[in-house]
Amino acid sequence: MPKSRVRKKKVYSNPSGKSSQTGESYEPSPTWVPVTAVALIVIGIGWLTLFYLSGMAYPVAAWGYWNLAVGFSAMVAALLVLSKWR
Repeated sequence: MPKSRVRKKKVYSNPSGKSSQTGESYEPSPTWVPVTAVALIVIGIGWLTLFYLSGMAYPVAAWGYWNLAVGFSAMVAALLVLSKWR
């Protein structure tokens, strides 16, 4: 059986002219990024837990079910902050 030809692959060249093998490294995130994210997660979970355990009387009784939006918004904000973490 005849053997097929071996194709040569083209060598990739970076269009920007910078070499990716130069050991470029990114700066680590500032300390406030993970601290803020953890704080927002704890606040959100605490807010929701207090809301349910108090029978919807606390943290703000006048807001009613909008307390759920506050708790979940804090946790979503934590996810947005964590997207900046390196």
